[in-house]
Amino acid sequence: MDKDIQNYARTLALRSPDHYRVGPFTVRHNPGWELKFANYAIPDRGAEPTSQDIADLIEAFREHERLPRLEFLPSWAPAVEPALLAAGFTVENRAPVMACTAASLLTPKPVDGLRIAEPVTADEFASAAAVQHTGFGGEGGPDEGEIAWLRGATADGGVSALATVDGLPAGAGGCSAPAEGIGELAGLAVAASFRRRGVGAALAAWLTRTAFDRGFHTVWLEPGGPDVERIYAGIGYRRTGEKLNISLGPE
Repeated sequence: MDKDIQNYARTLALRSPDHYRVGPFTVRHNPGWELKFANYAIPDRGAEPTSQDIADLIEAFREHERLPRLEFLPSWAPAVEPALLAAGFTVENRAPVMACTAASLLTPKPVDGLRIAEPVTADEFASAAAVQHTGFGGEGGPDEGEIAWLRGATADGGVSALATVDGLPAGAGGCSAPAEGIGELAGLAVAASFRRRGVGAALAAWLTRTAFDRGFHTVWLEPGGPDVERIYAGIGYRRTGEKLNISLGPE
């Protein structure tokens, strides 16, 4: 499963019109969104980068005014992490990777007043992006990159969702376009006033089930912490491995 998930992530990066190659790395570049999670490199499978490869990668990130950063499963390319550490990179975290299939998906408890649907209008996309923006600690309103991510998920064969409770925006998230039947559930956020009411579990289950209805056979994700991991485990997601997030600070 780890190999399939990493191959999915690399395939998605290669599909991006703004990606570029540096040595044995594919860089997923988002020109309109500086968020570090939207800009990162993935090594080729089994890559053994030289010090010059890594220096070239750092220079490319700097030229694009982005933080030098990689996201990948260490088992995909075991030689890469030691080479990055030797070049001064610092591990941000080692995040568990979880996956779910149609056979393992469970139905969470219903939430009174909850309605989940794909955003259609500009106002609905803006509301969904606003929930994500504030849910992940942002201030002010969402930028165009956040709105574009939600629109892109739906347009490219993925899923996006806006959850409301009694008509008020309560949660949002998406499942990116599939590659060989695999998609990633990402950007799931719940507004502070609606947390601990089951909205997150219901929203995750809706996104996952809709993805299966559209032909996905596996949905994977990276939980944000132990509490979030328990929520996903409660609807049928199971750990399959570990993903390394690693970056190099400013010069």
